[in-house]
Amino acid sequence: MLKAQILDRVLQAYRIGDANGEYPIFDPAGSKLYPGRWNSSSSPMIYTSEHYSTAMLEKLIHGSGKMPRNQHYIVITIPNGITYETVSLHGLRGWDDPSGLVSRHYGETWYRESRSLILMVPSVVARIEMNILINPDHPDFFRITHGLHQPVWWDERLYPETDTGLA
Repeated sequence: MLKAQILDRVLQAYRIGDANGEYPIFDPAGSKLYPGRWNSSSSPMIYTSEHYSTAMLEKLIHGSGKMPRNQHYIVITIPNGITYETVSLHGLRGWDDPSGLVSRHYGETWYRESRSLILMVPSVVARIEMNILINPDHPDFFRITHGLHQPVWWDERLYPETDTGLA
């Protein structure tokens, strides 16, 4: 098991969501209703990406081949001095298995033990990129801030056979 470390710089993360959706973009409700690779409904977390392009790839891969409508992004600021933990590509055997058993167990344990505010994990779709999971129940959650949402403009070439559905 890894030990939490203290972040020595400010991080930015990106999250994409429906600006007119039932839940705000910076909200863990989606991961409670539709658990992801690293959580179950009993361990809701906010999934973000270290880069805007990775956030787009993650949204596209979960879009089932359809252009997401009315998508907006936010820039999230994670201040220095908070705790984090990192899972590396080779540090957790089976993290990328489609069943999600290994990654979900790890994420739920991390969440339940509140070992750190953020968990940095590899993206399955872009393996050398990192996703940043945020524990909304961690005591330092209030230290994270985010800006106003801005529209995401999808390039039509990503979906040559479908309606453009731009922002």
